[in-house]
Amino acid sequence: MSTSFDITGAAAASTKRSATARGRWIDHWEPDNEQFWETTGRKIARKNLAFSIFAEHIGFSMWVLWAVIVINLGNVGITMSVPEQFWLISIPNLVGSGLRLPYTFAVPKFGGRMWTTISASLLMIPALLLAVVVPSGWVAGLGHDAQFWVLFACAATAGVGGGNFSSSMANISFFYPEGKKGFALGLNAAGGNLGVAVSQLVVPLVIIIGVPAAAVKLPVHDVHLAYAGLVWMPLIVLAATCAWLYMDSLTQAKTDYKPYFAAARTSQTWIMSILYIGTFGSFIGYSFALPLVIKNTFPEFLAGHPFIATYLAGLGFVGALVGSLSRPVGGWLSDRLGGARVTLACFLGMAIFTAVAMVGVKQHSFPLFFTAYMFIFLLSGMGNGSTYRMIPSIFAALGRKEADEKGVDPQQTALDFKRRAAATIGICGAVGAFGGFLIQLVFRQSSLGVSALMKAAKTPAEKAAIAHAHLDWSVSALWVFIAGYVVLAGMTWFFYMRKSFAVNRVPSLAYASV
Repeated sequence: MSTSFDITGAAAASTKRSATARGRWIDHWEPDNEQFWETTGRKIARKNLAFSIFAEHIGFSMWVLWAVIVINLGNVGITMSVPEQFWLISIPNLVGSGLRLPYTFAVPKFGGRMWTTISASLLMIPALLLAVVVPSGWVAGLGHDAQFWVLFACAATAGVGGGNFSSSMANISFFYPEGKKGFALGLNAAGGNLGVAVSQLVVPLVIIIGVPAAAVKLPVHDVHLAYAGLVWMPLIVLAATCAWLYMDSLTQAKTDYKPYFAAARTSQTWIMSILYIGTFGSFIGYSFALPLVIKNTFPEFLAGHPFIATYLAGLGFVGALVGSLSRPVGGWLSDRLGGARVTLACFLGMAIFTAVAMVGVKQHSFPLFFTAYMFIFLLSGMGNGSTYRMIPSIFAALGRKEADEKGVDPQQTALDFKRRAAATIGICGAVGAFGGFLIQLVFRQSSLGVSALMKAAKTPAEKAAIAHAHLDWSVSALWVFIAGYVVLAGMTWFFYMRKSFAVNRVPSLAYASV
């Protein structure tokens, strides 16, 4: 039972004083108390959510930036094979995935306000490298292998933008009551995810500033890659400054590492991490890879549509926008229908539309392929929201079960499991982001056969003939994705919706309606 108290007078004033006197640390925070939430908590939570979204948004923009850079390398005289191009867009994904877990640990170590400031400031590193090193004549003058490794190192630094998500989500989860957590986390994630769409919308336009319109329509034309880094620098400074001046840290979020170890020992943490590979891994993996896949699958369509060919990364913007905006919808639906039901429907839908995309590849129909992938982005975004809504519900149910079975204090147990849920959000974010790397790795492996044939070809005409004869190179990758979505749908049903089959041998959380 919650403890009631008067927060309209001394307690509210104490909350405000602690936020100022202790470096914006807030000691008194109980969002599930309705009186506290209405008079004090809501305003503070919304303020922190707003600045968290802004910093995370810039992080996502920097993270996906190399998806735009890679398809423009030929315009600055740098030629890379298709497998090498996939490495350059996948390494930021891999680094970002690896950083997500330590970024989550950073929140209890430094506090949400301090860490948001630090993580936003680190984004200046990839921005500077892209503005100064990548477009330099020094890189253009290197040999092919040296060029690749310099670009590889520069691209890897963009991974710092991928770590912001986990720390932001873990931090914000403490600010909101259980009944509002789904929409708040969905909004926080969607605002960050929109950075992918904004980057793919803005950067292709920024790098052709000052280039004549007639020249832009040519297959090879001038671009200013330095602008792709410069455009983000003022926003990075603004995000770090706003985090420092206006955000807060919660004492109850400043925990030790025990919740993380406890979460890592819980099987539900790893089940949800695998499910998040399918949802967020699909969203971020396709956001990185789709422009490059289109470029190497539909050359005839792009040849007949020079604007689309020039603004190819803008196609990725549409998918990223759809996936970002649908994320809070998934959280909202999960609050009403249950996260497991929404997640199951999303995986089944993604399998179906991947099959439709495969038909588009085989029939050389760009409209069919592109439309199918827009639905995949829609469903992956909704799945992102539904899976993250499931996590607090799962751990709340586990906490109630432990309190009943062991006869321990329900309120303290609920808080302990809430901390485990926050830790699980960080773990799932790291593992799920790794799914984006897997998406790109599968595409890369599918391209190796064609790449080997292209490398062995001796004339441009022979290379063109080989490329045209193997435009369906991605079909094997699409089959892998379909199988994966079917397996993930089965896991969702088995662990969270199964009510009778083998429940005595393998427990199910269907009773909790997560």
